[in-house]
Amino acid sequence: MSSVVALKGARIFDGEDWHDGHAVLVAGGIVTGIVDNGSIPENTRIIDLDGGFLAPGFVDLQVNGGGGVMLNDDPSVETIRRICAAHARFGTVALLATLITDTPATTAATLEAGMAAARDRVPGFLGLHLEGPHLSLSRKGAHDPDLIRPMEEQDLARLVNARGMLPVLMTTVAPETVTPQQIAALSGAGVAVSLGHSDAGFATARAAIEAGARQVTHLYNAMSQLQHREPGMVGAALDIGEVSAGLIADGFHVDRHAIAIALRAKRSPGRIFLVTDAMATIGTDMTEFTLNGRTIRRDGGRLTLADGTLAGADLDMISAVRFMHREIGLPVEEALRMASLYPARTVAQDDRLGRIGEGRPASFVHLSDALDVRGVWIKGTRVQG
Repeated sequence: MSSVVALKGARIFDGEDWHDGHAVLVAGGIVTGIVDNGSIPENTRIIDLDGGFLAPGFVDLQVNGGGGVMLNDDPSVETIRRICAAHARFGTVALLATLITDTPATTAATLEAGMAAARDRVPGFLGLHLEGPHLSLSRKGAHDPDLIRPMEEQDLARLVNARGMLPVLMTTVAPETVTPQQIAALSGAGVAVSLGHSDAGFATARAAIEAGARQVTHLYNAMSQLQHREPGMVGAALDIGEVSAGLIADGFHVDRHAIAIALRAKRSPGRIFLVTDAMATIGTDMTEFTLNGRTIRRDGGRLTLADGTLAGADLDMISAVRFMHREIGLPVEEALRMASLYPARTVAQDDRLGRIGEGRPASFVHLSDALDVRGVWIKGTRVQG
């Protein structure tokens, strides 16, 4: 039997353009070409997708949990594997397993688990995102205030040392609590520095960006807002072209009009991209779980602490894509790019993620015209549908 597989019978969105009447050829987990149906090589094994369309698989840079587990509760390869599998069902082919502010011991264990997951090549694992603990208490959100602390030299050294053994390592910091020199050291070592959970003004945010920060974590949420005399973190995220910004598009975290305004205002080349900020609930029917000993309840698509504070999101990536297309009115192509190409580009992974093309890993999602997931492939292996 031929080692080449042809996926045909669906339109193909390669991340930029549409291809009708074409097939994607795959061999050894790599795309070897996009050809018209009449040019499929003889003896090729054909998979007929029977309608819908193929698109680049989704890339999620902020995933706290899924499949009933949280990374904070058990930082292990098995937890990472379970989270990745839960999100693959919804079209995510690469994700950053995210640790919410925790103890130094749990942070160290998470880095070890991430390095082990990278060695084991866990399907869908792109790397780690450490959201905290170096944040602003005034913008803590659902993070435990007792665990928030300044960055010390050993923290910086731990991140720098781990970066070389992870495909991607991101950390969210508040620039008023981490110095530009520390940001420069992290960025210089290849750590993706994101700004968030911060009450910093525009000038402080700009200094952090000049030092090497290139992302903003969940735009609008847990940060200083855009004011007429002080643009704050939101203003910096929108007006400074060097940074991109994650967005939780679930209808709860950010009003749809505010999303539309941000899309119009964002200065390029940076982009707004989608994140889920997903918790343990994804792929389950659970109604509550715990984080740092506090109960988080699930109700009507919202996750909240007892005091009503939003605590992560009950959101998968295909639902975020649907929201941007149906509620915000974006063309489906742009909504898809916000879930694939733009986050991949943000962490310098767009040479292999975010597009379907020759020489790239065969990681894509098969969607119905109604944007339902019909199949998912990660590096040529079908993991869903």
